[in-house]
Amino acid sequence: MIENVNATRMELLQLRKRVALASRGHRLLSEKRDEISRQLIKIARQIQPLRKRVEAQLLETCRRFMLARATMEPEDTKAALAVPTKKFALAVSFASIMNVKVPHLAKEMSGQIICYGFATTSGELDVALLALERAFDDLIELAEKEKQARLLAVELQMTRRRVNVLEHVVIPELHETIKFIFAKLAEAERDNTTRLMKITDIIRA
Repeated sequence: MIENVNATRMELLQLRKRVALASRGHRLLSEKRDEISRQLIKIARQIQPLRKRVEAQLLETCRRFMLARATMEPEDTKAALAVPTKKFALAVSFASIMNVKVPHLAKEMSGQIICYGFATTSGELDVALLALERAFDDLIELAEKEKQARLLAVELQMTRRRVNVLEHVVIPELHETIKFIFAKLAEAERDNTTRLMKITDIIRA
């Protein structure tokens, strides 16, 4: 590859400009990599306790539903939950973290989650449904944070790869090419000097 380079001063100037550009790109990408790492660590620290809370809430909800089933007739349970009146929608917007689009989730809910009469139902069913409703906020936040973490992790991997290519391949190859051209130009300069000296000696003789 180096042997095919034109060993000229113009080529040397262009290569030096490319080195400056590559070094600037390397610096900016390194800063981006470090900032994404910080954001990813921050989100990961939020995810761990949030996941534990969601797991505890869902476990409690399941326990309450099991108690409700144990204290109610199967047909009464089925009839109580057959026609839900609680409406749920998820609104998705996007924010930018280091040019990475990450989702922000917000719930839109209307109606009552308890959608049945109380004559044939157990109080445990009420408690179970209310516990499920309370878990929605944390569950949505967990989904949001985990999606953000996945997107940032992908971007971090890509950014690290670019930084490594610039640091270990592109910039070293440019420096080697510059050294090669500089050596060729120095050699040509020596040849010219030697030739001029010989011409001068011939003229003087």
